[in-house]
Amino acid sequence: MKPVYGLGVFIPLAVVLRLADAAPSLVFATSALGIVPVAALMGEATEQLAARSGPGIGGLVNVTFGNAPELIIAVFALIDGLQEVVKASLVGSIVGNSLLVLGAAMLAGGWTRTRQTFDRTAAQTQAGMLLLTVVALALPSVLQLARHLSLPAVSEVRHAFGHDVEEVSVAVAVVLIVTYVAGLFFSLRTHRDLFNPTSDQGDLSSTWSVRRSVGTLAAAGALVAVMSDVMVGSIEHASRDIGVSQFFVGAFVVAIVGNAAEHYIAVVAAAKDKMDLAVNIAIGSSAQIGLFVAPVLVLLSFALGPASMALVFNVFEIAALLAAGLVANALVSDGESTWFEGFQLMALYAVIVVLFFSA
Repeated sequence: MKPVYGLGVFIPLAVVLRLADAAPSLVFATSALGIVPVAALMGEATEQLAARSGPGIGGLVNVTFGNAPELIIAVFALIDGLQEVVKASLVGSIVGNSLLVLGAAMLAGGWTRTRQTFDRTAAQTQAGMLLLTVVALALPSVLQLARHLSLPAVSEVRHAFGHDVEEVSVAVAVVLIVTYVAGLFFSLRTHRDLFNPTSDQGDLSSTWSVRRSVGTLAAAGALVAVMSDVMVGSIEHASRDIGVSQFFVGAFVVAIVGNAAEHYIAVVAAAKDKMDLAVNIAIGSSAQIGLFVAPVLVLLSFALGPASMALVFNVFEIAALLAAGLVANALVSDGESTWFEGFQLMALYAVIVVLFFSA
């Protein structure tokens, strides 16, 4: 059994503490730790599914189910009216996958190797999609500024926008979802050979069956939902007790916990010299957050919670999004990576953490 599964003891502990009305910081910490082994279990199940396919489809499977905890956590946050926390977690996920996860993968894989290579065309396609996504997410904020209206403040939990901005956000969300579907058609149908080259998959006798993998994903998803409900319900009071803003908690703590599965898988894949899979997971997950998860949450916000969520970000989030998109796009353009490039990505992530903490 993997050591990470030992954290499973925090699942019942978090529920007990919640029912006992324990200190919010304790409830938050135990529920966050409880999500990690469940996310790792989802990651292992998706890795077993990916073992039966190539790096392209394997990466798609990983990012799709790997982002499930993030989506579930965000839904519960929307129900509680924490729109700005949701947006912070979306930004944190995109930045974390593009900088922290990709950087850690390059560092882990390149530490004992001179360089690692991956398919440049596929990586550039993913990185280009990510760059276009972060630009599209930033544009509604430009509309807000052009009308001499304020962007949401870091300290806000929910910001009131006009109906016209909300309508623009819905339109942008629809365009992003259509782009996501077109991207799936491109990678799985018209250019399947580019993203899923024929390769020797080796002995699959020890690989989980599809039924076992899907059943594990369903059970893990239910546990993530329970832990997400507990964690989100304690964010407000826990952030005050700890002495950090909900903005910081959403951007880093919630984002890292929600994406624990692909964090782990990408680094392990890179260490095994499977950089195609690692890059597909890190960059693909970031793009999927922007193209699918964020737009879906915008549409769901009209049915869940006390108010709708507009795609208008604060200035720190906009800067982080654009930086992540530009830097990740530049570093994967040559189809090669070294440990120092990974270190640089992680260093930029550390700078953004400091900036957000000081905001």
